[in-house]
Amino acid sequence: MHYTTRSALGLALLTTFVSAQTPPFIGALLLEPGLSNAKCMTAASNNDGAFVTIQGCTGATSQKWTFSGGSVKVFGNKCLDVTDGITTDGTKLQIWTCSANNPNQNFSYTGDNRLAWTNKGKCVDLSGGRLDDGNRIQSWACRDNNANQVWNTGYNVNQLPQTSQNGQFGTNACGTTSSQTANCQTAWINSADDFCLWAPPNPNSAIGDIEREAIAWCTKSGRGSRTIPDGTLKGVHFVKTQNYVQITGVGDFTKVNVRAGDAGGELDNRGADGKGNPVGGLVYGNTFGAGQQYHEWTTFISDSEFCIRACIGPDATKNCNHIYDVMGCYWNMPANYDAGVFENCDADNDLPMGVYGTSTWHQGVSPTPPPHPAASSSNCQALPTVKVTPAQVKRNGGFEKVVLPRFPGATPAPLA
Repeated sequence: MHYTTRSALGLALLTTFVSAQTPPFIGALLLEPGLSNAKCMTAASNNDGAFVTIQGCTGATSQKWTFSGGSVKVFGNKCLDVTDGITTDGTKLQIWTCSANNPNQNFSYTGDNRLAWTNKGKCVDLSGGRLDDGNRIQSWACRDNNANQVWNTGYNVNQLPQTSQNGQFGTNACGTTSSQTANCQTAWINSADDFCLWAPPNPNSAIGDIEREAIAWCTKSGRGSRTIPDGTLKGVHFVKTQNYVQITGVGDFTKVNVRAGDAGGELDNRGADGKGNPVGGLVYGNTFGAGQQYHEWTTFISDSEFCIRACIGPDATKNCNHIYDVMGCYWNMPANYDAGVFENCDADNDLPMGVYGTSTWHQGVSPTPPPHPAASSSNCQALPTVKVTPAQVKRNGGFEKVVLPRFPGATPAPLA
């Protein structure tokens, strides 16, 4: 299957993204280490010299950081600060009252999600890669592919902004109702009967033309999004692995405004310019912790087929690689796509897309290698079908918190 490509535009814009100075998201942001979506960079207090540590994410004011003029601010007037400007590896970070042109407070956010101390060759680093609460954050020589230096930006699911990026088509604070005219761009992925698709806001749209404006269409009502019309989904297969969740399936997606005959295209968290496709699209889930944000995700949709993967942990970028945007679902996410089957399964990780032993294949290089075989799955549980049902909601401090039932007891995988 051929998919619409944005590769020419992507190559032109990627350079801009790699040299970015601030994150694509706007406003007060959580800074979560690449090793765990459940932990946040935290200021110990609103005092000069307060330690900067890792703590469980709560959305507290001490965890909300704003990028402004090369500074990373917390509490409004305190800045992330390298203690005494010491350049030795292992120097712990603190906060200090912001002052103009203070080199100890000057940081740049890089295209590979690192926070670099400007012109010093040092990066903000999770000391020893330890995730225990109270572990102090340090500066260390920047190293490519060092998971301790990855800092993802995002939002607490109960404190979503109206919009998360400039130039966004829709909204993120979507409310607790549902409407077939909503332009919600906050999606969920939890199970075969609780997920959202990115699809066009208007009828008969080509995916390649609207990937910047795609909106959430969900199987659950009550999240402020549009709902997937009953009968759209003809087969849905959910798998949970150690490092990601994935949903694959088939259906009639003209019912969610995809143009008939459209071979489709890819949407992902980065896009060609780092803003994502759609711009401002956020993805959350409860699989690895209640309401955790997925910072790395990729999805394809055509008029008859879809696949979604959302990843966590140090290999999230590799497992959710989205550079193969013309290769389609079967190549990127080998899995079960059978019609007439709706199921939740456990599974092993697939081999990373494009990686063959010690070699990495790049799109456009001939010959094209075959897709990897689908990883083994187990504990599959069948569902009779998937249709719209209400999200289970309880109120917690005025915010919505979605509580999902556990999967019933594991059953043997069905025979092939």
